[in-house]
Amino acid sequence: MFETKPDIQGRAEIETLVNTFYDRVRTDEVLGFIFDKIAQTNWETHLPKMYAFWETVMFRSGGFAGNPIAAHAKLVPLTTMGREQFDHWLLLFRSTVDDLFVGEKAEHIKNCAADMANVIYSKINSVADPRFDPANLTPEQRERYARYKATA
Repeated sequence: MFETKPDIQGRAEIETLVNTFYDRVRTDEVLGFIFDKIAQTNWETHLPKMYAFWETVMFRSGGFAGNPIAAHAKLVPLTTMGREQFDHWLLLFRSTVDDLFVGEKAEHIKNCAADMANVIYSKINSVADPRFDPANLTPEQRERYARYKATA
């Protein structure tokens, strides 16, 4: 018998995702030391911020206040924050979502994470955001851009 995974419905699923993801990050060979040794992340304050961040992204209800670009930019002089690290973060995030959830919102959060990784990477490294190269757009991004252009 196959187990059916739920889709992301609200705060409870966001908390499950964030907790599972950061449990994996903390033991990850590529990312763990960045969070624990370089950023010296206070997990008691960081996790609730991430719940609020992703709830705001997904449902516009999380009340997130913060500046993710500034938080990541502070780490640039201290460690490598390149494409490899962001791609690895995204791979870990996507696999965590896939392990826990399936559905429209699960796909949406993975796309939002990809957009976020691209924005933060490009801003803190002063490189062009690859999303602005039409050759790099996903079909979903092309569709959103076409809808945006039609209403602009």
